[in-house]
Amino acid sequence: MRSGEAAPQNRVVPDRPDRTATGGKEENMTTASKITMARIALIPVFMALFLFSAANPPLRWAALAVFVVASLTDFVDGRLARKYGQVTDLGKFLDPLADKLLVLSAMAIFTEWGLFPAWALMIVLTREFAVTGLRLVAAGKGVVIAAGFSGKFKTFTTMAALCVWIVFHGIPVLDWTVIAVIVLPTLWSGAEYFVKNRAALAPQNAQAADVHTRGKSA
Repeated sequence: MRSGEAAPQNRVVPDRPDRTATGGKEENMTTASKITMARIALIPVFMALFLFSAANPPLRWAALAVFVVASLTDFVDGRLARKYGQVTDLGKFLDPLADKLLVLSAMAIFTEWGLFPAWALMIVLTREFAVTGLRLVAAGKGVVIAAGFSGKFKTFTTMAALCVWIVFHGIPVLDWTVIAVIVLPTLWSGAEYFVKNRAALAPQNAQAADVHTRGKSA
């Protein structure tokens, strides 16, 4: 019966008032997704300003302003998506991508200038790829790995450290302090993700046995 198909639509529309239906499908480009796209669009602006600041130091402040605005949009789009039911597959893809591109764009410039060691950049890249891969494997088994405290702490400390470094770099003590503030939480959060979610990498039969064992012990 067609009535079975109409019911889900009636539930979705009130929960997601900012979406429009086109051809019977919900539009993915919500307000939250547009803000995320704006964050991605700000990345080349930040990079241009920061690169030119090498010859014109006052541009560091303009680069910092763009970086801060782009960083703040991460909180805005997430809040909007959750509050107004604008969580979409497109948003789930774009949001973490935008975060990584913004952070890596700054790190790449510092690496080019010889301030951020290549080994430190590799630690950051390895952690990001490894955690993303872990989440993909877990999702294939129907398990959603939510962001833990260490991951949120890593994001905050990295953003804060980069904000300071964008304006005040070239000071050896500060440079190595920033590197430590970025690398250490990155290692911690990466290790925690795999320790807490190691079952996601186990074979299916091993996972079932583990669940059965825990059920009996409970």
